Amino acid sequence: MKKLLLASAIALFGLSNAQIAKGTTYLSGSVGYSQEESNNGNLKKENFNVLPTVGYFVNTNLAIGLGVGYQTEKTTATTTTTILNTTTVSENITKKPAFVVAPFVRKYWTLSEKLYIFGQLAVPMEFGKTKLENNSVSTSGNTTVSNSTSSEAKYTQIGVTVKPGLDYFLNKNWSIEATIGEFGYNNYKPKDGDATNNYNFGLNLSSVTFGVKYVFAK
Repeated sequence: MKKLLLASAIALFGLSNAQIAKGTTYLSGSVGYSQEESNNGNLKKENFNVLPTVGYFVNTNLAIGLGVGYQTEKTTATTTTTILNTTTVSENITKKPAFVVAPFVRKYWTLSEKLYIFGQLAVPMEFGKTKLENNSVSTSGNTTVSNSTSSEAKYTQIGVTVKPGLDYFLNKNWSIEATIGEFGYNNYKPKDGDATNNYNFGLNLSSVTFGVKYVFAK
């Protein structure tokens, strides 16, 4: 009976002796793009990021690594106002391109021979600019007047994040990984401006990310 219960537990929880060996190296990365737009089309947000990553197992099921990449955010807000016989269409654009460096440590726990769960602690750092553009066109009868202004300011953002995830090995060299949600905080500091702290806690299905990893199997 005890053997039967043990076998049932292994089948239920997928327990396994499979381990990722010390000295294993892997390459991975993620590319993401998202776009949101209001129903009336007056507000549009776009996000793009690419982050190649290299990791090295310093111990069994324990890896350290570094991600280096690029990301950008773009928000476009359009407003239309009419005063008497003059109509003005204004477009405000905010861009935030940034260089990203993200050292991390990742701990794996074995669920089965091919499936692992992991927790990742990272210190993402962003070094970028906030670019503001304002374009307006005013029309009154047959007269049209255009006006444009722009400005930019550098910023630095440093954070600490914890992400849970799953890693499934298709074979000894390739795996698919996914992270769900994020726990952590970041400090945002614009040049010549005041710093702000932001906190993020939760398992949000909209924050699911997927990546492909190549493992240099020993």
